[in-house]
Amino acid sequence: MEKLIQCPVCSSEQFNQVLTCTDYTTTNEEFVICQCTDCSFRFTNPRPDINNSGKYYQSEEYISHTDSNKGLLNKAYQIARDYMISTKYKSTVKKYNAKSLMDYGCGTGDFLKYCIDRNHDAIGLEIDNNARKIAIDKGCKEVYSPDHLTNIKPGSVDIITLWHVLEHIHDLHPTIQQFNRILTRNGTIVIAVPNHQSYDARCYGKYWAAYDVPRHLYHFNVASMTRLMNDKGFSLIETRTMRLDPFYIALLSNKYQTSRMNPIKAIYVGVIANLKTLFNISNSSSIIYIFKKQ
Repeated sequence: MEKLIQCPVCSSEQFNQVLTCTDYTTTNEEFVICQCTDCSFRFTNPRPDINNSGKYYQSEEYISHTDSNKGLLNKAYQIARDYMISTKYKSTVKKYNAKSLMDYGCGTGDFLKYCIDRNHDAIGLEIDNNARKIAIDKGCKEVYSPDHLTNIKPGSVDIITLWHVLEHIHDLHPTIQQFNRILTRNGTIVIAVPNHQSYDARCYGKYWAAYDVPRHLYHFNVASMTRLMNDKGFSLIETRTMRLDPFYIALLSNKYQTSRMNPIKAIYVGVIANLKTLFNISNSSSIIYIFKKQ
């Protein structure tokens, strides 16, 4: 385990423990979430170091690396993912007229393949060997490990997408700096992450499935995400909600809280969350942030 002595966003050494959450996916270990007293950013601390984090992903329950469709939760995830791909594409890659694309943390390649099929010059980076193989088998020819990031030419990528990935990255600051380096002038970066200030997060507390410790190293809200990216040379131009996320997250959170799924409650929480998001994006279970390179 590695213990952080500074806040990953503002570098303050002042932070407090706010939650203790359980790893329900693999080990049932407990992990502490701290909150910075200066900027209110939340982060898992201590956390597995980068060389020992792999065991926390070794589960068929970790759907983004396996494409498993066993059980209600995985089937629900597959349906939501397939439905959202075209929406993600139209609201980001197509809207900002991107020709070249990098999907960082491309998983098993579904979004990447969708872009390739629409004649984009698209590559994927993915840390998991099995997920990379599945993506390549689907027809995504250029899928590499994250180490390949430093080999990409400066100013060669129009848009970078990270769909629920940034919260997993150990080398957070060097990685974002590399994103800035490879983006074209006025290039776009799209970051989707859970939002710990959301309505469903408040409903479930330590059982909120999107804390997903220890795989999620960081727990963002609008203020902390904006500050992090501003400091790295990006300007926020748009935020969007992910309307299906609160239903799936609530279904999983119910399971953690009561040892059984409750679809009726999950639907109720999802509907209320989406209604509240209409008035304030901070109620959104997950937020899509769209930044432009300054």
